[in-house]
Amino acid sequence: MSKLLLVCAGGAIGSGARYLVGSWAVAAWGPGFPWGTLAVNLSGSFLISAVMYLGLEVGTIGPDLRIFLAVGVLGGFTTYSSFNHETLALAQRGQWGLASAYVAATLLGAWVAGLAGLLLAQFASSGS
Repeated sequence: MSKLLLVCAGGAIGSGARYLVGSWAVAAWGPGFPWGTLAVNLSGSFLISAVMYLGLEVGTIGPDLRIFLAVGVLGGFTTYSSFNHETLALAQRGQWGLASAYVAATLLGAWVAGLAGLLLAQFASSGS
């Protein structure tokens, strides 16, 4: 039960953070492209890679904190379902090029961000 509470508490924080990032992105760049969701997915991919590496490979993040951060906070923060909905909306409006660019930017960007998070966590934990 305590692990469930960690996930729920973390999820509330992550969901709130996702809302704030999305609102900020619309205010900064307008609603024409889902910049907020892209920013959330890229930063979430970076952070979850670092947290999981430090938790599972290095052991500097204990199991409860890892569950709180990775499953709770970052699970509530990342927004694949929003990404899918926004991609379909762009396609339904006939903006196939923009939809394709969004898919490519999200998938490649999340992969690169995840790799960067892993490499940073490896570097930081190596004592260098």
